[in-house]
Amino acid sequence: MKKQLLTLIGCFAFVSMSAQKVGPPAPYGALPTEAHLQWQELEQYVLVHFTPTTFQNKEWGYGDADPKIFNPSKFDASQIVNAAKAGGFKGVIVVAKHHDGFCLWPTKTTDYNISKSPFRNGKGDMVKEFEVAARNAGMKFGLYCSPWDRNNEYYGTPEYVTKFREQLTELYTNYGKLFITWFDGANGGDGYYGGKKEKRNIDRTTYYGWDTTWGISKKLQPGAVIFADNGDVRWVGNEQGFAAETSWATFTPEPTAGKLVAAPGETNSDKAPEGTRNGKYWKPAECDVPLRNGWFYHTNEDNHVKSVSELFEIYLKSVGRGACLDLGISPNTDGLLHPNDVKALKDFGDFLKKLYSDNLANSAVIKASEIRGDNEIFFGTKNLTDNDRYSYWATNDDVKKASLTLEWKKEQTFNIIRLRENIKLGQRIEKVEFDAFINGKWKKVATTTSIGANRLVRLPNYITTSKLRIRIEESPVCIALSDVGVFKEPEQVSLPKIKRDKTGMVSITTESAVNQIRYTTDGTEPTAQSPVYETAFLFLNSGDIKAKSFDTNLKAGETAIQSLNVFKKDWKIVTASFEDNDKAVAINAIDENPDTVWSTADNTSATGLPQSIVLDMGQELKVSVLSYLPRRNGTGGIVKNYEWQISTDNVTWTTVAEGEFANIKSNPVEQNITLKASAKARYIKFIGKTSVDGTYISIAELGVKTVE
Repeated sequence: MKKQLLTLIGCFAFVSMSAQKVGPPAPYGALPTEAHLQWQELEQYVLVHFTPTTFQNKEWGYGDADPKIFNPSKFDASQIVNAAKAGGFKGVIVVAKHHDGFCLWPTKTTDYNISKSPFRNGKGDMVKEFEVAARNAGMKFGLYCSPWDRNNEYYGTPEYVTKFREQLTELYTNYGKLFITWFDGANGGDGYYGGKKEKRNIDRTTYYGWDTTWGISKKLQPGAVIFADNGDVRWVGNEQGFAAETSWATFTPEPTAGKLVAAPGETNSDKAPEGTRNGKYWKPAECDVPLRNGWFYHTNEDNHVKSVSELFEIYLKSVGRGACLDLGISPNTDGLLHPNDVKALKDFGDFLKKLYSDNLANSAVIKASEIRGDNEIFFGTKNLTDNDRYSYWATNDDVKKASLTLEWKKEQTFNIIRLRENIKLGQRIEKVEFDAFINGKWKKVATTTSIGANRLVRLPNYITTSKLRIRIEESPVCIALSDVGVFKEPEQVSLPKIKRDKTGMVSITTESAVNQIRYTTDGTEPTAQSPVYETAFLFLNSGDIKAKSFDTNLKAGETAIQSLNVFKKDWKIVTASFEDNDKAVAINAIDENPDTVWSTADNTSATGLPQSIVLDMGQELKVSVLSYLPRRNGTGGIVKNYEWQISTDNVTWTTVAEGEFANIKSNPVEQNITLKASAKARYIKFIGKTSVDGTYISIAELGVKTVE
């Protein structure tokens, strides 16, 4: 026994000496902090928007809402938080104060807070209720307090910055450990400002004294990452939820024009989707996107909640590209998530559970072309399937190209491959190719670039094979791969795509063959008794067309919804700014083609705002909704402040809607303005008072919806 023990000790000593002889690889480039690592491991979390703005049916409030309208009588933080948890989300960020300045906690810094509302008889603290619900659900908790405050009379002066810092101190002191302190770049503009109702501009790079302001977070919440321009985590640069195909966690902020260095409140957002290869800082991307079209609840979006297919595409292009997904959810005026939102989250969570329920890599024999120091214990392939992000397979320092071969006893069917690097050692790999052994020979089935904390590669089709080869083709240093996963995506009945052409004919198609498609045109849910789609049909009215695919067992897929405006075949341009007598370009605003644009910048004489366009619908209609679709190609001329007027005779005009398309630059989706009361009109005048950039306006499409 003693002899066996000595032998065993000797083996351990040999391994230890071997490990010392060939130690771990040297780190490469900028590295994550401990807070970064914990944030990265969450992969996905939600951002909850709920303020008086919800009760005003707006995206951004001006700060002029009476606190008494904020009365969510059925509010249940646990319903909201548990719905997010069911979706597979691991953290909750609460918007404690949005741009309207209304505070969801009883702050000492302003009277514009929840204690002045009827909620809990003026004794409520919604931030605390969310925190308790998140802790009870085992989820991480984070907070967002808007730097911009459209209510505060001191905004734009040093006094406001002091108050803002006091708000942060209250939040970061009284609500436990946070995983993130969240800031955004919306700063300065029109507001109520204590009743002065004016526009105030600030230099967001200097006004808030970011070094001092972020110092509050670093002191009171040292374990939290800061999401902000030039913070610990960068914005991905869009609100679609997509990182670039090649996505680096490292980033070098670049100065704006005329500055030698980048200030704390600015960043080169055009590079944000991709990041900076060999960037100066570890500054990975957060991909934020709302579950609906906008960040706040709107009744008219109840049927426009993202499907599992849409959410999974976002997931693949965010989490699957090394970023974290931040999904916006929005309670309704009752203080609950709408049942459609709850269902969408649960369906998505169930889909992910099923996807990850069987990692086929666990049953494969994995062989590597090279193992660092021949040390299987410390650097071998077993580390690739142990569910530890920081144990890893590594190669020797001079080996920057290597391969792994996964072999199964019998053929396996899959279409998703997951790779992760040990990011404690930096982001290293630059190119990987994948081969499957099919019909007796190797066939390349995919290529990818950056890996980092997580890379999901979705093959174009399911493949069936007994061997998979992963070839790391490019890396500036030796390899340190921590995870290999192989999964079969749960099969779904193909989601229909609904499209209306220029003649008013609606077609419904699917990417893969289905047994049948059933549809409705009255807004009801398609069932097995609904009409079967066989050929294109004419639809000239406004309304929601819904469609579902059914397989041979009549199992239904998800519902596809296409919201259509009144068809514009007989519409004409009456007048348009700077168009003179040539209406050809302005026709782009009503040609039923979202990819064509009317822009007054195309006219050399176009100077100054406001600018407008007048439309003749050819008949008198009872209009209930007016819509503006911004351009898809860039932001030039996208209208921010608008006015709509209507007329029955093109002589007498009545203003029926005016206001602000809030957040339209970052989230350029169709803007639907529901009138307080439907109104008869033949002529429509759309006025662009301001635009997000430039002194001109642009329009992809204008439209109306009617009531029967």
